[in-house]
Amino acid sequence: MDLLYQIASTTQAPAEKAGLFESLGINWMSLLLQSSAFLALLWLLSKYVFPVLIGMLDERDRKIEAGQRAAAEAVKAAEKAEASTEKNLEQARKDAAAIVETARKEAAQISEEAEDRATKKAEHLIAQAQARIDSDIAEARKSLHDEMVELVATATAKVAGKTIDAKADAALIRKALQESK
Repeated sequence: MDLLYQIASTTQAPAEKAGLFESLGINWMSLLLQSSAFLALLWLLSKYVFPVLIGMLDERDRKIEAGQRAAAEAVKAAEKAEASTEKNLEQARKDAAAIVETARKEAAQISEEAEDRATKKAEHLIAQAQARIDSDIAEARKSLHDEMVELVATATAKVAGKTIDAKADAALIRKALQESK
């Protein structure tokens, strides 16, 4: 660049031909060289550097857009997952309530059945006890009856002074018992 500037400065135009550029202090040769150097640099940059830079910027824009799309999709997926989780949680609550209700009903049914069995068993035991009591009462009456017959027979024998045969004795005792009732 310095070389070009030196060449431009040594080839100065004569003072009489000084024109617009010289009056403004611009060396037209230097301007021409600098303009051509600028255009060459611009052409080199546009040919080799700008496409690479623009490609990198476009790639970066695509990555940013892809990231934004992925973020939006992730937000939607998170919202769907949250809704699904809430739905599953609500269903689990309903299922748990149904299980608890079923367990309560089964417990009440089991309790009722146990109570019914206990009641039936108690009634059965009472019936057996009543039957034993009735049997014991009947046995006691028979025993009492037999003892009374014996006592009456003994008393009759002592009063009458003689023993009556068993048939006559039994008939007298029955008659006495029926009169006492």
